[in-house]
Amino acid sequence: MFSFDTPRPTRRPSLTPMIDVVFLLLVFFMIAARFGPEAGIGIVAARGGGAGDWQGPPRLIEVRPDGLSLNGQAMMAPDAIAAELARITPAPGDPVLLRARDGADLQALVDAMDALGRAGVAGLMLVE
Repeated sequence: MFSFDTPRPTRRPSLTPMIDVVFLLLVFFMIAARFGPEAGIGIVAARGGGAGDWQGPPRLIEVRPDGLSLNGQAMMAPDAIAAELARITPAPGDPVLLRARDGADLQALVDAMDALGRAGVAGLMLVE
């Protein structure tokens, strides 16, 4: 009925294991972040100035909500645009203007830049 023993003091929880887990997680995520894929797309900002820099026909790629177009002609696949650019561009490094229209998705713009870069289009310039 009655307990005449002296009450045991309550034991405080040890924080050491929790601190160890936090440091292990910190080290894990620091290492995992270093091994993440590093991907980047190089672009050149269009510069105003000399009229003598441009050679050949116009090369304007527009990213629209419904797809891509080259010089106002609707072409859906970036591969088709890259093939047409290879035909009309005098040199491989000549500038090609890339513009996103109203309502265009940012991911569509990045996908177009990536596909054109893989196809060998080197002179992409992003314009507003």
